[in-house]
Amino acid sequence: MGAADTDSAVDFAVIGGTGFYKLAELGGVERRHVDTPFGAPSADILLGDMGCRRVAFLARHGEEHTLAPHRVNYRANLWALRHVGVSRVLAVNAVGGIRADMGPRCLAMPDQLIDYTWGRVASFGDVDGGAVRHVDFSDPYSPGWRRACLQAAARAGMPVVDGGCYGVTQGPRLETRAEIARMRRDGCDMVGMTGMPEAVLARELDMEYACLAVVANWAAGCDPDALPEISLDAIFAHLAAATAKVPGILREIRTD
Repeated sequence: MGAADTDSAVDFAVIGGTGFYKLAELGGVERRHVDTPFGAPSADILLGDMGCRRVAFLARHGEEHTLAPHRVNYRANLWALRHVGVSRVLAVNAVGGIRADMGPRCLAMPDQLIDYTWGRVASFGDVDGGAVRHVDFSDPYSPGWRRACLQAAARAGMPVVDGGCYGVTQGPRLETRAEIARMRRDGCDMVGMTGMPEAVLARELDMEYACLAVVANWAAGCDPDALPEISLDAIFAHLAAATAKVPGILREIRTD
């Protein structure tokens, strides 16, 4: 299933996660409201210029962070982006670090995921009369597009951990120590709440998709300083510092 393009070419889209609700670096911004067969997207799409690139931006949780991870209308978001001409998406996701090299304020670009969510609509085919696509999801992130984003980070001088497995949990609560211990045994290197079904819906629409994970905190039980609890104030401070690095990477992305 696809959506008709109705706009001039967009080089890529950015989906902003927690702590990343706007892209101030966009110039000549046009706000686009898109009605979809799946309901309303999280927010209007912002279309603008970033250097010589045409970029779309969508706030995943809404511009005022009003949507919990399990209430995001992922189908409407992806369909709306495809409708305005997007074929490449860089998703920015706040995560907790599990692996030792994924501490707060780190940026990482995972190459695998494990989906622990439940009850979320995970296919465009989940409607009466909808075509069912059994898409290949062996590599959930598009290798060529992911590599282009890593190269952009290198040109920008921004260290990004290359690879890792993103464990996607239901939220909005944070995880227990036992859950994180299980995820570590499963091979997860980071944990977040919004990686799925976004990634597979992009695949169903034949969109290239990559994730830039912004580490906001150590996952439960992973802090080397063994702090007794995770501070929300610290999370948002880490997010602000880490997401400030993202526009520098975006300016260096090449799509030709």
